[in-house]
Amino acid sequence: WLRSACGARNMEGYGLFLVLLVSALLLGFLSVLFALIWVFHYREGLSWDGGSAEFNWHPVLIITGFVFIQGIAIIVYRLPWTWKCSKLLIKFIHAGLNTIAMILAIVSLVAVFDFHNAKNIPNMYSLHSWIGLAAVIFYTLQLVLGFAVFLLPFAPVSLRASLMPIHIYSGLLIFATVIATALMGFTEKLIFALKNPAYSTSPPEAIFVNTLGLLILIFGALILWMATRPHWKRPPEQNSKIQQPNGGTPEGTEEESTMTDCSNTDKSDVEFNSEAAARKRNLKLDEVGQRSTM
Repeated sequence: WLRSACGARNMEGYGLFLVLLVSALLLGFLSVLFALIWVFHYREGLSWDGGSAEFNWHPVLIITGFVFIQGIAIIVYRLPWTWKCSKLLIKFIHAGLNTIAMILAIVSLVAVFDFHNAKNIPNMYSLHSWIGLAAVIFYTLQLVLGFAVFLLPFAPVSLRASLMPIHIYSGLLIFATVIATALMGFTEKLIFALKNPAYSTSPPEAIFVNTLGLLILIFGALILWMATRPHWKRPPEQNSKIQQPNGGTPEGTEEESTMTDCSNTDKSDVEFNSEAAARKRNLKLDEVGQRSTM
């Protein structure tokens, strides 16, 4: 009964979740589409020849992998129709999506360095490049540690439980950092590329790319909102204690915390109902006393 109560609690706001999910997917697809329109309509397209068209791989791959795919990887645990699948399968999907995002991000960095070296442009001089490279490095470390701790069967349950909050926080922090870095990159690119007319005069390309930045920002906000709502959290698996040795759970105390939250909620509800019943009884006794004295 307690598990079903927790499950019902996790399904709270299911319609709103679907609206936000569809909106996020639409914004993500539009962001990738806008990136392709930008490089093919306003820039020189895509190629791998050391020219400007090679640089264009950078925004396209960052938006596709480091923003869109990473965002989907973050909320894959929250999709209600995956809750009947084994958590191990969802872990592999989560890790696979993040791996694809990491590969695309690394290729995008190679394109930038190759373009800069071919044109004798200095590397790593802007804040955008500093934060961007740091994001890729920490993202790679996050992925490697995630594989080692949460996918391989060697890590003890206590270690998984202690590292899970750090893993979640660092993942959300990296995602938000990537979006902020992408917005800085848009501005930097437009300032350098738009000379006549200048960026400050708001030519069509500037307005188009600024719109792309707004799409990415709203997409990130929706992903972070869905990922941080506790009532949309994946419910604990019913057979998790059977699958894990010593009654442990795949994520350490994740199931225990969810069960505790539900039990505490039920306990508080019982206490509240008891207090309400006592107040009613006292009120009736007061009314009887008043009628007896009248």
